[in-house]
Amino acid sequence: MSLNPSKVAPEPEPEREAGQGPGSEAQGPGPERESGPPPGPGPEPEPPSAAGQDWEPERGRKPGPSAEPSRGPEAPPPPPASRSENLLAPRPRCHTNCLEALLSRAFQRLGRKVGAHPWIFLLLPLALTAILGTGLMYLPRDGEEDLEEQYTPIGSPAKAERRFVQTHFTANDSLIFSISRKSAEVPYASVLVVSNTETLLEPDILEEISKVDDAVQALTVTQDNGTQIPYSEVCTKNQGSCVPPNPLLFAWKRNKGLNLRTITFPIYSLAGQIVSLANILGGTVLGESMGPSQLLLQAKAMRLQYYLETGEGEENERSKAWMIHFLMKVGSLEESLALKNIQVVYFSSLSRQLEFEATSMTVVPLFHLAYLLIILFAIVSCYRCDCVRNKMWVAVFGVISTALAVVSGFGLMLYVGVPFVLIVANSPFLILGVGVDDMFIMISAWQKTSLMDSISERMSDVYSKVAVSITITTVTNVLAFYTGIMTSFRSVQYFCIYTGTTLLFCYFYSITCFGACMALDGKREVVCLRWLKKPETPNQKCSSLKKSCCLPGSSLQDEYKADIHPMNLFFRDYFGPFLTSTKSKIFVVLLYVSYIITSLYGCFRVEEGLDLRNLASDDSYITPYFNVEEEHFSTYGPRVMVIVTEVLDYWDKDARQKLEKCLADFENSEYVDENLTEFWLREYVKYMENLRQDINDKTAFLSNIPTFLMDFPLFAYDINITSSQEIICSRAFIQTMGISSSTSKKLMLLQFRDMAEKCEVPLMVYNSAFIYFDQFSAIVENTVRNVIVASAAMFIVSLLLIPHPLCSLWVTFAIASVIVGVTGFMAFWNVNLDSISMINLVICIGFSFDFSAHISYAFVSSSEPSVNRKAIEALYLLGYPVLQSAVSTIIGVCVLSTAKAYIFRTFFKIMFLVMVFGAAHGLIFIPVFLTFF
Repeated sequence: MSLNPSKVAPEPEPEREAGQGPGSEAQGPGPERESGPPPGPGPEPEPPSAAGQDWEPERGRKPGPSAEPSRGPEAPPPPPASRSENLLAPRPRCHTNCLEALLSRAFQRLGRKVGAHPWIFLLLPLALTAILGTGLMYLPRDGEEDLEEQYTPIGSPAKAERRFVQTHFTANDSLIFSISRKSAEVPYASVLVVSNTETLLEPDILEEISKVDDAVQALTVTQDNGTQIPYSEVCTKNQGSCVPPNPLLFAWKRNKGLNLRTITFPIYSLAGQIVSLANILGGTVLGESMGPSQLLLQAKAMRLQYYLETGEGEENERSKAWMIHFLMKVGSLEESLALKNIQVVYFSSLSRQLEFEATSMTVVPLFHLAYLLIILFAIVSCYRCDCVRNKMWVAVFGVISTALAVVSGFGLMLYVGVPFVLIVANSPFLILGVGVDDMFIMISAWQKTSLMDSISERMSDVYSKVAVSITITTVTNVLAFYTGIMTSFRSVQYFCIYTGTTLLFCYFYSITCFGACMALDGKREVVCLRWLKKPETPNQKCSSLKKSCCLPGSSLQDEYKADIHPMNLFFRDYFGPFLTSTKSKIFVVLLYVSYIITSLYGCFRVEEGLDLRNLASDDSYITPYFNVEEEHFSTYGPRVMVIVTEVLDYWDKDARQKLEKCLADFENSEYVDENLTEFWLREYVKYMENLRQDINDKTAFLSNIPTFLMDFPLFAYDINITSSQEIICSRAFIQTMGISSSTSKKLMLLQFRDMAEKCEVPLMVYNSAFIYFDQFSAIVENTVRNVIVASAAMFIVSLLLIPHPLCSLWVTFAIASVIVGVTGFMAFWNVNLDSISMINLVICIGFSFDFSAHISYAFVSSSEPSVNRKAIEALYLLGYPVLQSAVSTIIGVCVLSTAKAYIFRTFFKIMFLVMVFGAAHGLIFIPVFLTFF
């Protein structure tokens, strides 16, 4: 929806001279007609098109009856004006920029050529679509999508930290496996077992868990070539044996007489070895303290983690094949093993990828439904009882034209090599709703042309009127999308590139392909009009082809009659006067205050970041897995590396004290369990004290490290020492806790990095999960930056194409108000601020511009004498197109509300909020607020 804003309100017409006939005012650039709509019923002056085309006399018309008959004597006089309305406001002297005139002239020439050669302008875009459409063969077939690459920030600190860890610490853990020392995620299969009783620390329940463990380890994959892959060949090994999925269960299976009443948590001494049970047992109830731990009274859940080997090529493929087999079989274990005391949920490191890709297939049928709904809406919107001016078949082709733009835009992007990611599948729904707006504009402008003019003249007139209208809509929307390329998330970049480019194709096809269709339909109008005017005789029969071209009726309408939509009359005669009454204004102000307070409250409750469980559909098996993990295993988070990044004299007492002070700061954090810190230097100090060696002597310190590492081989992975006995870097490990929410994850990450930066010793913190945690801090920064840049672009566009300072201020106000409202109500609708919702916040800037700019400019450009009548005139001219634009877009995305995937439902929710709040500002808030100034 848009309007040629420079011509909303023409100059007032001087009084007609006595001898002037009613037909004369339709000719030439002579006396100008009256600007405002009469307030009462009766024959109406012709409004601009439903999309807000120019309202000015047609030039070059043949003499004929006036398209705008004057008010008849039966019309009642307008109501008396109030005292305030008698104060005539001076007409603002606003001159459009030369850009508007240039566009209008260029479009006028283009329209004349389209009208003269419609088949060329119809077939060439179709041929272009056929060529570019072949690019769709590059759509990814396997569906593989790197989630980390697409949904984590580009150049995030965690990625640089990971490179440092991979460069400076060995990854050879063939002898001793430690998951906390891995720099990247290890392939794994996970089973969470939940007891149906208060605790699973009972022999009969552990027996059932043992059955599950045995069944999983017995899974064997048979490949197409007959090769079998048992678990024992793909498992991660520790000293030649598969790493136990749960050390406590492993110890109980080896010794079923193990006393389950003496287990301590979170640290347990098992056969002389210290074992951390922090992320192994969940739903714990603790008793009395026993040193750094407490007696474990109850445990509701247990984790079985099956780590698989990593490598290149065949090793990875074998692990992947076993994981897929695991996912196919483990779901039926509960039934096949007749488990009575436990419930089983499962997951794998491959699950997010597989489930994410599966969601893309669920949206294909919805696109067909959306297409059908848009066609029906277009038919209803453009249907007329006048068989000559009826445009429902043209509207159907307008929807087809939008579909052609999708094919061309997507095909071109795939040819260029822009990756097609899952959220791009949202784009056609949005384009389908937005792309038809230009169609409504052009059809509405065509309805205002004279049937007596030639096709070329009518097309020239239509194009000159819609030049600024559709250009400003396209420019604002495309700019809003292209500013999204600045974001740090590749998925958002690709979505914005696809959508922005496709909207350009919508614009191009509207002025070529669809314009040609209108010209051809104009020829149908001429044929139909001749057929209706032709006198019937008993010997004359009309061909069935002519009859079909004139459906749905055959009544001859006055070709000069003004085509005023009933919705325009509704906004002028009912809605406008109601809205501008004193009581309504008070109510609107109170409503807006409530809206803005509620929105601001919601803004402080918005969760940040993309919950990875939302990448799958609602009925996916990973949803119950994450639910159990959140309920029973949320106390402890990942183990974080605290890395000394530079050479340090560890034998120097002052250096050790500085390092210990920094480590103590970490341990004193509310996000750290100080009893679970693991640091080689602390153990080495104890080791040297037992040997009665001087820890402060450099020679003694360095010479004893090799023997220390032989006794504690796991620490060999934590010290990077050169052949010249120089320790380049080393690391400690801290156990995080209390970070179940996205907010706590962000605060923890920021706090840790701040502590590391303030430490006198150069430190770095890292865990592979930080790759995803970085989005929590980056999402707000990216959103704010994109919104500011897009808003600035909209402001510049408003000054160039509708250069009125007051109008630009109201546009800025509306954009800010809609963004606040959408962001706030996201929290109430359980939508996080993530890369997906960030796209929509950028989108809402363009729509906020469309809804507000033209309403406010129609108001300030009106020649009506009072502010209330100015508001009524603005609504009369633009109320229906604003509503039409909002409804068409909502219809385009409403089918996504039924999707089973969070990504698609989120897109619908935010677009719905954008349309409702944008239309509310354009139709309610801004018209009322303008009357106060």
